Amino acid sequence: MLDVAFTNLTSPAVVAFAIGVLAATWGTSLRLPPQIGTLLSTYLLVAIGLKGGIALRQTPPSDLFAPALATIVLGVVTPLIAFAVLRRMGRFGVPDAAGIAAHYGSVSVVTFTAASAAAVAAGMNPESYLPALVVLLEVPGIAIALLLAQRDTGGDMGTALREVVAGKSVVLLAGGALIGAVASPTSIAGVEPLFIGLFPGLLTLFLLDLGAMTGERLADVRKAGTFLIGFAMVIPIAFGALGLVAGAAAGLSPGGTAVLAVMAASASYIAAPAAVSIALPGANPALGLAGALGVTFPFNLVVGIPLFLAASRALG
Repeated sequence: MLDVAFTNLTSPAVVAFAIGVLAATWGTSLRLPPQIGTLLSTYLLVAIGLKGGIALRQTPPSDLFAPALATIVLGVVTPLIAFAVLRRMGRFGVPDAAGIAAHYGSVSVVTFTAASAAAVAAGMNPESYLPALVVLLEVPGIAIALLLAQRDTGGDMGTALREVVAGKSVVLLAGGALIGAVASPTSIAGVEPLFIGLFPGLLTLFLLDLGAMTGERLADVRKAGTFLIGFAMVIPIAFGALGLVAGAAAGLSPGGTAVLAVMAASASYIAAPAAVSIALPGANPALGLAGALGVTFPFNLVVGIPLFLAASRALG
């Protein structure tokens, strides 16, 4: 595990994230212009979907059934657990508990990307169709959490659910997958230098910006309270363990099982905040975002990814 952790921590993307955080704490902003940040996030989502679509074209549907079912089950179970823990142990109100649960029932695409890269670097090549599972995990987790609060809030649930399904991240991932699935190998070869060759470098630049954003939000983390900070570190381990079980039961390889575990352990900070702001106007938007981006994301980069790679390798 120590070797895997060292390899992950010294990868360019993780080091760039750390530089961004440290620079922000020193008062130096490394934030990219918003237009460039938007361009990078769009690029990453399309590139991830594209690679998944290429793999889907080459994968028999029967091989996808069990992993897809396992992913959907995780998307239903994790927000239910998160909501119960936040209500009973954290004593959060319904809107705040549901809002935070929506973040932790969904998935972080960037964490998925970092986990996939770490698995490849560790020689545990995960299944190439895993990007398709990201889409399956992103939507149910948010929807279930919002439905939990439906009777206790006056939010517009229909609009919020449409925001989830038709949100930018889902559309770009699905659109990239469609391109990869239907385009001919010859035409795909023409865009491979951009969407595959440049991917590691642009991911590193994106994580530098994300690190700077995280560093600027450290004050929100401190204000969130000790329970939420502990929740944001403990619940990823619990959900990651569920992901290990689900991946093994679905017949994924050790690399694929590890990445699915990290997906379950991650928390959304793009799609979930947008949906929560619409459906749960009474929820404090800083709580879910501070936990997901300020605590869980760096925790998974440093601890979660090496932990689940090592655990999956041991189980396999």
